Amino acid sequence: MTPPDPPNSPPGGTPSDDAAGPTPERTPITEQTDAPEDETAFEQADAPERTTDPEQADVPEHVTGRERAVASERVTASERADVPERAIGSERADGPEHVTVPERAGVSEDGTVPGQGGVAVASRLSPKVLLIDPVRMLPSLLLPLGGVLVAGGFSPRSFGFAAMGVAGSVVFAVIRWVTFTYTIAGDRLELTRAFVSRSVRTIPLERIRGVDVSTPALHRLLGLAVLKLDTGAGGDKQEGELNGVTVEEAERLRAVLLARRGGAVVTSEASVSAGESVGSEPVEEHYYVRVPRSWLRYGPLSGAYLLTPFALVAGAIGLLFQWGDEFGISGRDAWAVGEWLWDRPQYLIIGVAVLVLAMPFVGGVMYAIFNWDFTLRSRDGYLVAERGLINRRVVSLERRRIRGYELAESPLERAAKLVRMWAVVTGLGDSQTRGQLLPVSPKAAALAIATEAIGPFGTPSQSGTSGQSGTPGQSGIRSQSVAALRAHPAQARRRRLFRAIFPWLLVAAGAAVLGWGVVAMIGFVLALVGIPLGLDRYGSLGHGYDGTRLSVRSGSLRRTQAIVERRAVVGWTFKQTWFQRSAGLLTVIAGVGAGRGGYAALDTGERQGVEFAAEVTPEWLDQFVIRS
Repeated sequence: MTPPDPPNSPPGGTPSDDAAGPTPERTPITEQTDAPEDETAFEQADAPERTTDPEQADVPEHVTGRERAVASERVTASERADVPERAIGSERADGPEHVTVPERAGVSEDGTVPGQGGVAVASRLSPKVLLIDPVRMLPSLLLPLGGVLVAGGFSPRSFGFAAMGVAGSVVFAVIRWVTFTYTIAGDRLELTRAFVSRSVRTIPLERIRGVDVSTPALHRLLGLAVLKLDTGAGGDKQEGELNGVTVEEAERLRAVLLARRGGAVVTSEASVSAGESVGSEPVEEHYYVRVPRSWLRYGPLSGAYLLTPFALVAGAIGLLFQWGDEFGISGRDAWAVGEWLWDRPQYLIIGVAVLVLAMPFVGGVMYAIFNWDFTLRSRDGYLVAERGLINRRVVSLERRRIRGYELAESPLERAAKLVRMWAVVTGLGDSQTRGQLLPVSPKAAALAIATEAIGPFGTPSQSGTSGQSGTPGQSGIRSQSVAALRAHPAQARRRRLFRAIFPWLLVAAGAAVLGWGVVAMIGFVLALVGIPLGLDRYGSLGHGYDGTRLSVRSGSLRRTQAIVERRAVVGWTFKQTWFQRSAGLLTVIAGVGAGRGGYAALDTGERQGVEFAAEVTPEWLDQFVIRS
């Protein structure tokens, strides 16, 4: 509210020189440069509310409106002393070393953090990380140290050199710890390393899209965690990582960095306990699912875990060829072992049988290790997925950036009505790991969770299903009646059968001409297997649109269905090969600024594909479509 003009003042509220008397010396606005640029915002937020009335504020009446505003925003030293101060870390012996600074004001509505005055927080990783770094370096030191011992004939001198190498790695770990700090300075996070040369990585807080907290086995023993930042830049690596903060500090930083609510108080310089809100109000959490232990039996049905024994054997063979020379095993020796096994096929059959029998057990164990106590909940504008037995991992996905979800299922999973689910998120690196919303789960429960957490595709319906309390499938959880996808034309079926059968028939014919009877028989059998495979691939094709979300589906050995919001579509690509043109088919790709970047409706009819795109975005394509 603008104060009334004092007597004898000209229009505009500025008193005349005659009425004001001698003009006292004014303080120029440029004097604010003595303090940090963001100090004004800090003082304005923490200082008590003041009136701009000249009779009540300590501002001379002759000062102009702009200068009066600047002067009224200043806080004297005595007023600033009323701001509470807390020493972080001094209360925790094993926590990071913090500098005592005043508490800051809150986060603005756009998600940025206002600046602060005084000294910014400078923190180091926990000293306990020095017990982990040498262990992490051990695999890379194993071969060099072994070479030193072998070259020295295991003499005392060689052991001395090996000990010097180990001591050098410890000293290097200490130097890395001493020279690395992280700082929340105003509206940015700074990661500083000053080993040989000083480097500062600056991450604006407004760019942080997610914060992941994981606790590997060694870290968990020492009460430490790894905090990784996702800034929406894409790629497989996060832009920032703090490897070796205490669990309490990781939860505090996660709460601070994810504070996005308007009016929330960011207490980056105040201790925040694990799971505690950074705002003035407690954060409500809503659990969508706590995966029950009974779902562990689904692990062996997932191809990702079912083939684990064969993957382990293949990895062991690869290491043998890579490092065999170091252990006195040459490639010729490995080849001789292979020939010996080829001449004795019974041992190969026994070995394969053992691996097959181990598949369900090993698959279940791996499923439990990666997805133990899997939970999906909503917290403060984020979807938070937490899982893991040995390495406990917490992934936060910003809800406003989620554009849909993707379902994947193998033939075994389809037979058992199981499915896996990932979120389609804009600018998410490592989406196949970080975007996981559910492990192998019953399809009905997964669709119900997707409907509640993200949104439905089709018409939601209320169904009373039985289940245990607190788990999906109970009464009160809406099941998802998925809209039927549109079938593709018969030409797509012929194309799928041709691609599944013809290559193997060609192999069988070529092998028969060359006299390779076994290879010809194998090719012929695979061609026969291609018949049901091609029919299944055709049955998996489909696309649809319910007015809000579009969906495309394809695949057989790994059938995927993507459900994406219409607003996520940024463009269309229409592709036709020569074979597709001759068959009157078309592939339509919806360009999406999230997930895989594009989702294709394979082998639609020419008119069908164009009309599908025009239905989703009529404002783009109606002018180019001639409707009969």
